[in-house]
Amino acid sequence: MTFSRSIKIAPSILSADFANFGAECRAVEAQGADWVHVDVMDGHFVPNITFGPATCAAIRPHIKGVMDVHLMIAPADPYIEAFAASGADIITAHLEAGPHIHRTLQAIRGAGARAGLALNPGTGIDAVEHLLDMVDLICVMTVNPGFGGQKFIHSQLDKIRRLRAMIGDRPVHIEIDGGVTVETAPLVAAAGADVLVAGSAVFKGGSVQDPEPYGENIRAIRTAAEAATGRMA
Repeated sequence: MTFSRSIKIAPSILSADFANFGAECRAVEAQGADWVHVDVMDGHFVPNITFGPATCAAIRPHIKGVMDVHLMIAPADPYIEAFAASGADIITAHLEAGPHIHRTLQAIRGAGARAGLALNPGTGIDAVEHLLDMVDLICVMTVNPGFGGQKFIHSQLDKIRRLRAMIGDRPVHIEIDGGVTVETAPLVAAAGADVLVAGSAVFKGGSVQDPEPYGENIRAIRTAAEAATGRMA
């Protein structure tokens, strides 16, 4: 993975056809997706249950690019090795999920993956300052984690701007997860984000049999974000 602040679209398979994950991953990449985002939920840290390492391992052969694994689980540490072994390129853990996030980030990098740090909408950024040299990505949740299709929380835009200033020249991505659409993509991109996770906004209107709407949706989100920043691929 070469670092770049160009806009990247990361479709979340939470909105894909669960019976056709492999084909869906191939389809969104063929239609222009930069990364494939996997939302892992445990029914404990968040009120939903989704995927485990076995699912990641099953879809990994179908993903040519970056598999971006977001652990909405607590504790995260016991599962890091398994997700790394499943082929995750990036593993993101939540600041709120455990008492020793520095150790968690060390473990992710030690397992050979890039380390991400996620922040819930109600979480401030003061603690992030002491972790910036441990992370490759900061994921700002712009909805409360647990379910797709929620409305964007606009108060997070100031958090994104403050993080962008705090990161400075460090090679750290700012990822946005939640409520990303053609309307909100320009807002987060202008604030400083470069990775946009989109679920229903990408997968709406399409299918494995007719994936062209995926491409139309991806291009529309990317164009809207790039127009707000001037950051082209």
